[in-house]
Amino acid sequence: MTVRISLTPGRQTQMRKLIALGLLAGVIAMGAPAEASAQDSGLLAVGAMAPDFALPGATRYGLLQEPIRLSDYRGKTVVLAFFFRVRTPG
Repeated sequence: MTVRISLTPGRQTQMRKLIALGLLAGVIAMGAPAEASAQDSGLLAVGAMAPDFALPGATRYGLLQEPIRLSDYRGKTVVLAFFFRVRTPG
């Protein structure tokens, strides 16, 4: 089944320009580098040591008195889990 759309000559010209512009944008986007280097973007390289940071510690009973530092767990596997605020009482 073939669908034909008849356009006026003015509309055909507009449609061709729009298609050409879209193709040009696609070619430019594909030619752009897919990834910036880690130094340029400010991100850490894969396998690099994470910088130390401290966060308030919390348990199901409330906040801890001392903050938890990443450096306290050096040499151990650390998993950070982030939850939406709606899933917490605070």
